Amino acid sequence: MTSPPTAASAGHAHHRRRSAETTPYVDLSRAEWSALREKTPLPLTAEEVERLRGLGDVIDLDEVRDVYLPLSRLLNLYVGATHGLRHAVNTFLGDTAGGRAQSGTPFVIGIAGSVAVGKSTTARLLKALLARWPEHPRVELITTDGFLHPNAELHRRGLMSRKGFPESYDRRALTRFVADVKAGKEEVTAPVYSHLIYDIVPGERLTVHRPDILIVEGLNVLQPALPGKDGRTRVALADFFDFSVYVDARAEDIETWYLQRFKKLRETAFQNPFSYFRKYTQVSEEEALAYARNIWRTVNEPNLRENVAPTRGRATLVLRKGPDHKVQRLSLRKL
Repeated sequence: MTSPPTAASAGHAHHRRRSAETTPYVDLSRAEWSALREKTPLPLTAEEVERLRGLGDVIDLDEVRDVYLPLSRLLNLYVGATHGLRHAVNTFLGDTAGGRAQSGTPFVIGIAGSVAVGKSTTARLLKALLARWPEHPRVELITTDGFLHPNAELHRRGLMSRKGFPESYDRRALTRFVADVKAGKEEVTAPVYSHLIYDIVPGERLTVHRPDILIVEGLNVLQPALPGKDGRTRVALADFFDFSVYVDARAEDIETWYLQRFKKLRETAFQNPFSYFRKYTQVSEEEALAYARNIWRTVNEPNLRENVAPTRGRATLVLRKGPDHKVQRLSLRKL
């Protein structure tokens, strides 16, 4: 015979229901999310997914089908709704607009998360999937690495050991770049960063030509604006986003992935004679991994804890990964 619920258990159940009702997110399991793709076709082959995934990321066609196809469908709905809202505003302005009616401007998506969590793979997959929708064939992707201050400037400011922290970026230039794209400028350029030389490439620029969708990927893209020297709050980069994704995982898992990636890079890209990190191929694997572990614990983990993770609650969608690098749960912000 089942015992009647106690006052305490009833109270806990009520608290859980109330918490579920008051959270700003709809929490979904992977299976629930996967079902939302409906009949969206899978436009990528296994070979394309292999080319798009980052080093150490275990993403496969099942992951694309279960997680990223529903997301591409949702984003397509968002883009369509934005066009509908723009039409409504133009109808409101009517003939009195005097040329002020809005033309189409790019839909901007921000993707945030820790080093080694897989946000670059997420960004590349979304770019490939969204470009297959007939409504928005021109999809551009930029990473915030191009807006890091050059190493010489970081050394001058004493910030080389804090590369990746918010203060190591030219945040004004980054915000201006996205604002110009969002404003519908025909052509906007950005600096180019090389992971090989671990620095900005002098004289090189990336050009964006009025895309339908712009994806902006980086550690700190969801940070709120900081007050200026005059005490007034500035515009934040995220103010220009129409949708944002935070790729989440436990810090212990991300550290494991970071060390695994470092080990693979040591066997591949670091072997290049021009690689900034070639010196770590000249020592034992144990010594190299000890260096990587120290970098994680003195730079990447503090940055995650202090600057990146606190922005998770600002995202439209949170992808939560398990220890196997696969997305287990998703949280979608309510409207």
